[in-house]
Amino acid sequence: MGILRDIGAPGIIIIILGALLILGPKRLPELGESVGKMLAEFKKAVKGLGDSEEK
Repeated sequence: MGILRDIGAPGIIIIILGALLILGPKRLPELGESVGKMLAEFKKAVKGLGDSEEK
């Protein structure tokens, strides 16, 4: 996670612009939605792991 903290706002802007150039404006919202769903499922799985360890 150290890398993510070191990126900062300019780095995130560059990544978004690069994705926009590669994927185009029509595919970018689809990609964002997919990433959001993936992160939600990952959080749910991690939380489920923590709950099962407590039992």
